Amino acid sequence: MIKLGLSSLLQEKANLIQNRSIGIITNATGVDEGLRDNVSLLADFSRVNLRALFAPEHGFWGATKDGLPVSFTINERTKTPIYSLYGETTKPTDEMLGGIDALIFDIQDVGARFYTFISTMILAMEAAGECGVDFIVLDRPNPINGIAVEGNILNEKFASFVGKHPLPVRHGLTIGELALLFKDELKLDLNLEVVRMQGWRREMWYDDTGLQWVLPSPTHAHLDDGNVVSGDVFYRRYQSLRRTWDN
Repeated sequence: MIKLGLSSLLQEKANLIQNRSIGIITNATGVDEGLRDNVSLLADFSRVNLRALFAPEHGFWGATKDGLPVSFTINERTKTPIYSLYGETTKPTDEMLGGIDALIFDIQDVGARFYTFISTMILAMEAAGECGVDFIVLDRPNPINGIAVEGNILNEKFASFVGKHPLPVRHGLTIGELALLFKDELKLDLNLEVVRMQGWRREMWYDDTGLQWVLPSPTHAHLDDGNVVSGDVFYRRYQSLRRTWDN
């Protein structure tokens, strides 16, 4: 069984958050090995002030359809604001980060460049650096393994929110490794800490990990979807363009 970055934070790296005000960028995938959600675990952790939550595309519960804006809301259990990072703004503002000492990113990526969680992380890292807020990434497996790297590398002149950095379509990296890459290649002035997993090996697919799959979005309901997501995005884009041409 894999030990996720979330568990490692609470058990071995608690010094990173104790006596600090924190914010968490997360969604329904932010659970530990027993499916306990990170917000509850961190809210109940001693000497931690949970100040704000942030939701990426598909929302805090991962239920909003592709491309639809995510609204501001309140977490009823903790009475904490959930700021949208997929609506009027895609980058945390100074006001959102006010009073936060450390911003935690804990989302299960799918291993493909197109998923906007990567873009959200880049913008949040930039904002944290600009505001002097520490950035902590809780590492999780690449569900389609960490060996295979496939597809074209994004041409930077075509960068958008569905591809902000020149990565291959299938990048072969974990979310923590991506954060380290972005800090280096984008030369971000940022205090970054990646809390690593234990027991993960690069050749592992997600169903080798012993972890239960949690939907990152409504269109990624099954683990097998990860095997086709990279090509499927190209196919759906082709179909969209074809309908435009036909009209």
